[in-house]
Amino acid sequence: MSDALPACYNFAHDVIERQGHERPDELALWWVGEGGAGERKLSFGKLSAELRRAAAYMAAQGIRRGDRVLVILNRVPEWWIAVLGLIRLGAVPIPGTPLLTPKDIAYRIEAAAVRAIVTDAAGAAKVGAFAGLRFLVGAALPGWLDFNAGVRGADAEPPYEPSRSSDPGIIYFTSGTTGEAKMVLHTQVSYGLGHRATGEWLDLGTRDVIWALADTGWAKTAWSNFFGPWLMGAAVFTLDLRGKFDPHVILQTLADYPITVFCCPATALRLLVRKDLRAYRFSHLRHCVSAGEALNPPVFKMWREATGLDIYEGYGQTESVVMVGNFRSAGREIRPGSMGHAAPGFDLAIVDEDGHELPLGEAGQLAVRVQPRRPLGLFQEYWRNPEENAARFVGPWYLTGDTAKRDAEGYFWFVGRADDVINSASYRIGPGEVESALLEHPAVLECAAVGVPEEMRGEVVKAFVVVREGHAPDEYLKHELQTHCKRVTAPYKYPRLIEFVSALPKTVSGKIRRTELRARERAHPTPLHAHT
Repeated sequence: MSDALPACYNFAHDVIERQGHERPDELALWWVGEGGAGERKLSFGKLSAELRRAAAYMAAQGIRRGDRVLVILNRVPEWWIAVLGLIRLGAVPIPGTPLLTPKDIAYRIEAAAVRAIVTDAAGAAKVGAFAGLRFLVGAALPGWLDFNAGVRGADAEPPYEPSRSSDPGIIYFTSGTTGEAKMVLHTQVSYGLGHRATGEWLDLGTRDVIWALADTGWAKTAWSNFFGPWLMGAAVFTLDLRGKFDPHVILQTLADYPITVFCCPATALRLLVRKDLRAYRFSHLRHCVSAGEALNPPVFKMWREATGLDIYEGYGQTESVVMVGNFRSAGREIRPGSMGHAAPGFDLAIVDEDGHELPLGEAGQLAVRVQPRRPLGLFQEYWRNPEENAARFVGPWYLTGDTAKRDAEGYFWFVGRADDVINSASYRIGPGEVESALLEHPAVLECAAVGVPEEMRGEVVKAFVVVREGHAPDEYLKHELQTHCKRVTAPYKYPRLIEFVSALPKTVSGKIRRTELRARERAHPTPLHAHT
């Protein structure tokens, strides 16, 4: 932690309440209900009062500094109010997606020794035996405290006790791509101040309104719907989406509301660009960003041709703020497919399995230098997981678990998860490269590529493909997809095996579980004679 950092820091008090005092009438949060049913706008002054009442109410019920509190809510104002109230108290919010199962919730309660839960009626139905405090939003149930009524009746000016910068600030559970979900612990300052870099990547100012398509349980919401925007004084827009993803709803919302900055994952962008974008007019939109997965260049091109706007990719993790990005303020050329350059404050390298730096252009694990200076914005530790800490903090490095390469001009290029890289006949193939090629074909809705054992090559590429409506998942399409991949990417990367599936296994945060696909293949291996 840098010597320049404040000894005490609390995002709710030092950022939101300060702006509530200095800019009380400026818009902070703009909520629109599902299907346009209802709308609520909170200025910084109003949001400050609400978070103070939330803090006072939860403190009166027994929530104390350091208590872990699981917050499982959809995109409703109470999510932001509850999390801010907990931060002001010095308690530790644990955001969870409404997609969590009863088993997921029980695991989190036990693993984090959760003191309280804040959720709605749907979430309450999934909470089993739990001895802690139960706060219910938008409903009334026996054994649950009425969060809305409690906040309305609470003290608007409760006392404030400063938080140390090094105090626990927030915990996220990783998406569980491999094994059980891990607890990622951030301090009060690592996210609460470190996300200023994210705000700069988002290119936000006090006149901006940002809309980020992120579930409240994902760390991306912390990036683009919470810390990042409010550190820059911008307004957060949110649409309470609960049904199936509808590209028309997204595009029409962009056209109807004065949204200036749009943050959208590559999966959603691939669906959006298949619509007639020219039928919509985004009169306020000026900046677009994407993170969470690699964006294939054709999508970048289609979006730019239709809107006149580039997509600025960025890279980071649940464990960090933005670490690599295409920063508009830097004025550098965007190279489609590249994550961009290292974010200010991050010293990054590409290393081998022993932590030795690799030459330019060679793929290896992306690593963050943590000695002699730990960058602001990097998490504190995998809480209660010394084995994972030992595996990921090696010498002067934090190993991200992601494979990338860097070119001579400092651009970083994502290859894949370190444990997802396919080694076929000594060729190292990133699954993202194969998936990006497949997704360019109009018959492919979703896909995932994994390596499966093969005697001659060690591994071959197998693709699991979900086809779009109107396309037949037959042998003819398999051959067409293989030919397509050979044409748009290096021939050795094409999937020698293709299996059509109705859906792909995913984590609760929407990431594809390639580990499950590999396990499925081990249990029922594809006959070798099927290789083409």
